[in-house]
Amino acid sequence: MNKYLAKSDPEETIQQHTDKLLKNLELIKSIYPDLDINWQLLRVASLYHDLGKMNLKFQSKINGGKKYSDEVAHNLLSLAFLDKNELKKQFSEQEIKILAHAIAYHHERGDYEASNYNEEVEALKAEAEKFVYDKVKITTIKKISPKYFSNDRIYENSGCFFDYVKIKGLLNRLDYAASADIDVEIKNDFMCEKLENLKYNWNELQRYMIENREKNVVVVAQTGMGKTEAGLLWIGNNKGFFTLPLKTAINNIYKRFTEKIVGIENKELIGLLHSDTYSKYIENATDDEDIDEYFTKTKQLSLPITVCTLDQLFDFVFKYKGFEIKLATLSYSKIVIDEVQMYSPDLLAYLIIGLSYISKIGGKFAILTATLPGIVTDLLKEQLRNTGVSFEQPKPFINDQFIRHSIKIIDESINSSNIIEKYDGNNKILVICNTVKTAQKIYDELKNDEEFSQKCKNINLFHSRFIKKDRKEKEDEIVRFGKADCNESGIWITTQVVEASLDIDFDILFTELSDINGLFQRMGRCYRNRVWDKEGYNCYVFIGGNKKCSGVGEFIDEKIFEFSKEELKNIDGIMTETEKQKMIEKVYNTDKLKDTDYYNKVLKNIEYVQSFNGYEKNKEEVKKMFRNICNITILPSCVYDANKTEIDNLVSKIQNESDKKERRKLIDDLNGFTLDVNYYEVEKEPYSVLRISKHMEIPIYENFEYDNCLGLRRKSKNQSDDFKVNSSIL
Repeated sequence: MNKYLAKSDPEETIQQHTDKLLKNLELIKSIYPDLDINWQLLRVASLYHDLGKMNLKFQSKINGGKKYSDEVAHNLLSLAFLDKNELKKQFSEQEIKILAHAIAYHHERGDYEASNYNEEVEALKAEAEKFVYDKVKITTIKKISPKYFSNDRIYENSGCFFDYVKIKGLLNRLDYAASADIDVEIKNDFMCEKLENLKYNWNELQRYMIENREKNVVVVAQTGMGKTEAGLLWIGNNKGFFTLPLKTAINNIYKRFTEKIVGIENKELIGLLHSDTYSKYIENATDDEDIDEYFTKTKQLSLPITVCTLDQLFDFVFKYKGFEIKLATLSYSKIVIDEVQMYSPDLLAYLIIGLSYISKIGGKFAILTATLPGIVTDLLKEQLRNTGVSFEQPKPFINDQFIRHSIKIIDESINSSNIIEKYDGNNKILVICNTVKTAQKIYDELKNDEEFSQKCKNINLFHSRFIKKDRKEKEDEIVRFGKADCNESGIWITTQVVEASLDIDFDILFTELSDINGLFQRMGRCYRNRVWDKEGYNCYVFIGGNKKCSGVGEFIDEKIFEFSKEELKNIDGIMTETEKQKMIEKVYNTDKLKDTDYYNKVLKNIEYVQSFNGYEKNKEEVKKMFRNICNITILPSCVYDANKTEIDNLVSKIQNESDKKERRKLIDDLNGFTLDVNYYEVEKEPYSVLRISKHMEIPIYENFEYDNCLGLRRKSKNQSDDFKVNSSIL
């Protein structure tokens, strides 16, 4: 018997690696016994997927010997071990085809039509005689019949597409978990008990979600109703994903889940999945915590509950090579979508298509939101037509006896004079602008008013254009300041970075109009859980006068802005939750929006995604397509100059640090001096490079000013410094 390795670091034989897959298969089967999948087919796929690794060219490479340029990929060679006559005894021809495709593509590499393929298959016969594994009986080694695999793909129009996705996706999950030496799934057997331990009396919304756990639901509920708890009650003791549009909101929901619901000691039951996950894990880590394992379990979707951004989960809609992992996982998961109104047209299109796929393959979804554009449900119904899948949509959960807002419409551009007038030294004022430039302008006006800046010492600015370490400090500070039990007074000027799911409560709101949906979300940060029983107003809405509000016509649809403005013009004073919902229905119904750029962009994006056959793109290409942006991490030269000693010291330590965990911490510290901008904002700007390693460098851009009060601005006056605040890039 020869020792055939599957892995070299640490050393692991094919048999040992396969045993790990089988162990994880039994684990997932025990947790989800009712999953609609052919478990025996998945078992056979696990047994045979790596047998091609016994070829001598692979063994030479993995043992540190010669690398052969004509090596045939092991995933394709593994097909030769499938004995169709034996397989026919337990599987249909369609199932054998699924099996062959799952094995062939469990790695997306190799050339099935290589001229030496048959020769390599023949060479496997001698090795197979020396291969001993009690779980596999090798009865044949020959090129598989083209009936089952001929270098083709199983596409969506195939009758077995979803069955294939589950087998292929879970084979990948089992394989990756075995390689990482982690459990493929961690059972959610705790959430119902943890929620009961809160000792809350569940309200009507929350009881509805408990009673409809087995259904897809689309629910509108006013701010302060406990939608987060309602979402968890609906998930119950099932695998769940909580998606939100903004990282700021996700970080706060993650904190709430870990601190208030499962407890810090159980935080590794909850995953946080966005582009800065590792940084957040480092930030919250204890000395004895294995961050790398926690991070791996998160990335591999192994955790019972995961809080994430849409792009981390729904990029499967492009059916890139390897997409099956996510869709297969979602086939037995429950997905909560929060703040659906904040998504840009492209992301909304991906969400709608994604929910239709999830429903078709067996997963469940719940849309929970304070405001719901009617076009969302209309488009979702269209995608689910003729599928047998539906969703429940109860009447909105609102309480008109609970009056929270009194609105004053101001038909002019947002300015500081009204803010100065309303600040009395004992209140908390929140200002929300549509763009960073406008927010910086208001901040400047308030700080430069000598008399007022003496009266109000606590004036702060928060938006997306701060370096990461400053942004984190500001995010933590606004959340602390915005808590109901904080008795301080002051002013925070922000952008829509605070619009969703931040648990903050201010006394007065001043805001530009973006659209009616955005307005009502912003109002949710003022008198969040309090009754307004005073004279006057607590929400001041600037609708632009003869000018458009900032951002309109750029990332805010001009027609929707005008529709919203028209609806608001005659509003003055108390507004009930029912009135808010009626206004949204008027502005966001399909008939009204069908001629808007917004609606047409949603439709075009749906058509665009559906035009893909699948397997046309790789994951990295889809990453960029999904966000319709290309973010670039930059280091402003002024930040580098001001912190040169510390930054250079970090670079030196990174270059010399051999411990992986310590190196990641150092890189995270270095990234604290950077921020992300859209590539188009800097594509014509000169830059130099800070080189950290062979594979890592950070561009340093000259043409910017930065300070930790105002954030990033351009030096040059003849170029636009209006960084657009779009929910898809915050």
